[in-house]
Amino acid sequence: MSVSVEREIASFRDSEIRNNLRRVLESCSKLVEAGDFHDSENTGSELIEFLDSVYDAAVSDPDSERAENEAFEAISEIQRYICSPSLDQEVVDALSFELPKAVSKFVGISSRFLDIATTIIDQFIVKCGPRDMLSILCNTLGYSSKITKAASYIVPPLSGISKVIISIKRRQFEQVKEAVPIILNVLKVVSLESEEEEELEDVFDRAVGIAISICEVCNKLEGDAKPKLQSVLGLYVLQCMALISASLGYKASRCHSLVLQLSQISSYCGLSYLSLLTTYEVETVASSIFGEDKDLFMGSLSHVKHGAALSVIWGLVSEEVAYTAKENLTAVKDELCNNQTKRWQAIGTLKQVLSFVNLPWELKKHAIDFLLCITDGRISRNCNEEHSEWSSYMPSLFSALQAVKMVIMHAPEPELRKKSFAVLKGVLDDIPISQRLDIFKALITNTDSSSMIAIFIDLIRKEMHIAICNSRSIVKDAPQIENKAFPDTPFWNPGVIELIELVLRPPRGGPPFLPEQSDAVLSALNLYRFVLMIESAEKTNCTGVLSRNSLLKAYNEWLLPLRTLVTGIMAESKSDHDDFAVDTVCTLNPLELVLYRCIELVEEKLKQST
Repeated sequence: MSVSVEREIASFRDSEIRNNLRRVLESCSKLVEAGDFHDSENTGSELIEFLDSVYDAAVSDPDSERAENEAFEAISEIQRYICSPSLDQEVVDALSFELPKAVSKFVGISSRFLDIATTIIDQFIVKCGPRDMLSILCNTLGYSSKITKAASYIVPPLSGISKVIISIKRRQFEQVKEAVPIILNVLKVVSLESEEEEELEDVFDRAVGIAISICEVCNKLEGDAKPKLQSVLGLYVLQCMALISASLGYKASRCHSLVLQLSQISSYCGLSYLSLLTTYEVETVASSIFGEDKDLFMGSLSHVKHGAALSVIWGLVSEEVAYTAKENLTAVKDELCNNQTKRWQAIGTLKQVLSFVNLPWELKKHAIDFLLCITDGRISRNCNEEHSEWSSYMPSLFSALQAVKMVIMHAPEPELRKKSFAVLKGVLDDIPISQRLDIFKALITNTDSSSMIAIFIDLIRKEMHIAICNSRSIVKDAPQIENKAFPDTPFWNPGVIELIELVLRPPRGGPPFLPEQSDAVLSALNLYRFVLMIESAEKTNCTGVLSRNSLLKAYNEWLLPLRTLVTGIMAESKSDHDDFAVDTVCTLNPLELVLYRCIELVEEKLKQST
């Protein structure tokens, strides 16, 4: 200890602050021992107010060594008082509710306050009993919403809870079941709002400590209570896995250490990688634990599904994690490649990683790599189009496609965008072809990016081209079916024309915005030209594109208004000489060429139909 610090402490011992603290503590003891609980409550409040004033003085002047040392000695005095073997139990009980909150705040001043605050809470655990202290410490955690430095504040009560849980002798499941949602709610708020990684490492070190304590309790239980507590522990571990992955540095050694511990506990709970990806249902597990009150607790479990996916992703990141979890990732991948239903379930789970905004890109990259492995061209696609089971997975697959789309649009690396596009095509190929056009339409309807819409439309055109090639090989020597040269090709139907209309004549009315939507418009025009030319060459009308009403509608409502818009923008841009005008001309040139070709084709068909 430095000479200056010793001097400050010596000064404190003779200071007014010390005398006031001693006076309040002695007064509190005397009033409680005398049974004067009303005045003792007032004195207890005076003690908390006094500690708050010392804390505020240190926080308001963080550069003041004197203020910090006075705060340190004040909380040290509290420690000596609480640890005194002669302290009456009634005094301890009277102070147990508010004092843990007061002393935990001091950790926000400096890390050197942590051990003292933890020791004070440990004394309350010893002297008050575990069941009462579990409720008190959960209440202490809840108070974190009123604290500026919440991450440092919650470390002592979290540490205390891990010790309390081990000490509970009866109704362990019921006690832990009530505490876990409170702990997880606080962890979620603190971890996703705090930017102090070092403080969060301490927080999650204690949070994992709680998981280890619950695990120890599970080992001692017998009968129905054990699997129930394991279910609670599984939810807790998966939620922590998600929060740690989102909050701590991806490459930080502390992060990997915590993930290793959680992976081991997850395996203990019977949560295999395959079950986490395919059959683990958070709501079902929550219902088995909380019953009819499940909905009250689902908010605290909001990232459990993310944690399920991330548990597997961390196994990809680190062989040590997979080994600790007793998993064989090659076997998991093989199973998903060979079983379409399980693959759909896994895709629906892994989307959680891609859509989790707070996650580092490194983890999303590993998720894309895994998806690429289970959706490439070598997988088994044996979906029965007549089977109704697939329809229940469509919402999940659609949201997965949306998540992959966002990675394509926002990933910082070209290689990741390229792989994500391959995943997008792989997932689309896995969808029954009879439903694929509807999925494309939903994707286009729910996308604002013109470039992304253009990509979807180009994929539709390729699907139609593949359908033509496949059908030609089938019906090469067969007589043509009336009005249908290519049977069993779901993309060749009026839905394609409706989709083109969404782009060329948006539902809001009027022509599309240019040049902002030029990519989408160009792709839509190319698709329209393609359909028109193929239907004309094959003398078919599967899409209805050649009917007179359809031609007139396209001509009057899509193409002519678009020509007027493009002509006006081009004329205006050519008269300007700034960079934006030049870029606009370059962007609209190819669009203008395809537009005029479409107009020519439609005019020819209209002449032929009269």
